[in-house]
Amino acid sequence: MDTSHGYLRRTGPLCLAIAALCFGYSPSAQAENITFAVIGPHEYDLPVDFKPFNALVQYGDGNAAGSTYDGQGRRQPTGGSHTWTGLTKYVYFRSFKAIPHVGFAFELIPTESFVLANGKNYGGMGPTIAGIATWFKPNRKSTFGIQVFFETPLGTRQALSTNYWTNISTFFFDYEWKHFSFDGDLGAAPSSTLHVKGQHSYHPGTAFFTNLRFSWKASKLVEPFFAMDWQNVMGTYDNTMSQWLPNTSSREVALGVGMMFNIAPNYSITARYSHSAEGRYTPETNAYYIKLLYLW
Repeated sequence: MDTSHGYLRRTGPLCLAIAALCFGYSPSAQAENITFAVIGPHEYDLPVDFKPFNALVQYGDGNAAGSTYDGQGRRQPTGGSHTWTGLTKYVYFRSFKAIPHVGFAFELIPTESFVLANGKNYGGMGPTIAGIATWFKPNRKSTFGIQVFFETPLGTRQALSTNYWTNISTFFFDYEWKHFSFDGDLGAAPSSTLHVKGQHSYHPGTAFFTNLRFSWKASKLVEPFFAMDWQNVMGTYDNTMSQWLPNTSSREVALGVGMMFNIAPNYSITARYSHSAEGRYTPETNAYYIKLLYLW
């Protein structure tokens, strides 16, 4: 781990990423947020051979999707919504003497959301996410690892429930230079079959995604960065009718800029704005993100 720049990198990693919250399911559902879009710079700048420690992270994002992309990639001023999500994450980091030079993290993330769309608004607790990550360092400046999360099917209300289990698995990396850093992930999120009494049986399409962050270590306090997020979601299959549902596959590329503030050795704030650069069959990303991190 780079110890030449930034207070937080002297004491431990920034925490691992989690999946963006889904807002319920219907046969014509469209992507509402790119998976793992919440991550910031140094998300995977992780140590090995360390003493156990804890982290508490509060993620928040708001998306004012005033337009929707059609099948030809044209923005249409319809079908938009305003959504706000929160993800409160507890992480336990540790390494094992029996497995040297490898790190582990165990995570639990309850989710919260509020949606304003079509003249209606509702909010509550969404599905819970839990998982594990492990990584190693090929050299002092780089990190490679994998993480596996499972998202439960139920929230506190039907509108916030997906009604199916989702597995989110990724490969991740980080590389640190003296004045710059580059990290990101590449993953997939397959889901179980959706069964709702009295309705058709559906198999939601698998989401493939990547998230990249490139930052400039301007000073010990501030670190501006560039973000790129991409996602492609396969179409939904109607098991009852044995056919694919039309217009249910989607894709999106979003670009953003942000700033990380290293307030203290165990506390940081990260803020970012992102907007869609290209899309198909999905509401646009017009979102702001914030992340509060505390280590102990």
